[in-house]
Amino acid sequence: MVALKDQQSGSQMESFAVEVPSLLLNQSSEGCAAASAETTVEDQLFGWFYILVFVLALSGNGLALWIFSRQRGVFSPANVFLIHLAVADLSYVIILPLRAIYHFTGGHWPFGEVPCRVVGFLFYVNMYASLYFLACVAGDRYLAVVHAVRSMKIRNARYAHIISFSLWVLVTISMAPLLITHQTAQVDNTTVCFQLYREKASRKALISLAVAFTPPFLVTLSCYLLIIRSLHRGSRLEPALKLRALRTIGVVMLIYVVCFLPYHMSRATFILGYNHPDISCQVRRALSVANRLTSSLTSLNGAMDPLVYLFGAEKFRSTLRHLFCRDKAGMSGATSGELKGTHESSLSAKSEF
Repeated sequence: MVALKDQQSGSQMESFAVEVPSLLLNQSSEGCAAASAETTVEDQLFGWFYILVFVLALSGNGLALWIFSRQRGVFSPANVFLIHLAVADLSYVIILPLRAIYHFTGGHWPFGEVPCRVVGFLFYVNMYASLYFLACVAGDRYLAVVHAVRSMKIRNARYAHIISFSLWVLVTISMAPLLITHQTAQVDNTTVCFQLYREKASRKALISLAVAFTPPFLVTLSCYLLIIRSLHRGSRLEPALKLRALRTIGVVMLIYVVCFLPYHMSRATFILGYNHPDISCQVRRALSVANRLTSSLTSLNGAMDPLVYLFGAEKFRSTLRHLFCRDKAGMSGATSGELKGTHESSLSAKSEF
């Protein structure tokens, strides 16, 4: 959430603007740039990747918000956090076509200064809002499973909304400097948007990276390990609900492993090694490619989060079942109604998975 703390002053951004173009020019003069054919292939792959993620994430999160908006009655805290997670995903998904066009035009940013700022702003807002909302879901699941009775008073939708809006304010304020600082430059007749894989490689950025990523990751990991221990020791949850809980945990940790861990590890390596005087052109090239690749993987978060809704929200799952399995539902409506009544009567605060 403080991932761009080093960019909060204008003077820092001015040095940033000078440093990146000169760095790119030095790379070019030293022969560090990739061959044009290889760069073209990479740009095409990245461009189509963003288009695919855009389609999957927009449809999945759009459907999720539609389903959540049609729900009646009291929302569970987990559902509140999932709604805000879907909003965070959609706020980033809408600018993925711009990133795709950037690659299709060979690394040229044709949209101007303001869209570049917005793209960088939404990139970090989505990533760190998603991290913290996933941590909130993990904390709520921990309270529901391990401290079911004692947590009933504090686990309500009102508190969940207060926490969620507070997180939005905190993330927005932390990323706001990106909206008011210069983010583009002309390099070899090409407009470069610094927020597309050109972030400043400074030690302050490394500290900000660690502070922003480590707390939500540790909270999420700790909560889920404690949940697994509780289930292993003999929770009163039904076997099907235990399996659903474990699937939810598995999906969330998969999102961390695929989308977030590679990016932060790559960024740390990039910051520590890119400007080292003994680094060869080949190593710099590898670091740059890794930075671009892992940065693109963070967008998969938007396409994978609907799996969290599927396993973590009963109403979302039942609505999908109704939408896509209507024939089966019609044939066994009475039976499923009886099973649902029996099933729901046995649920406690622990079984909201």
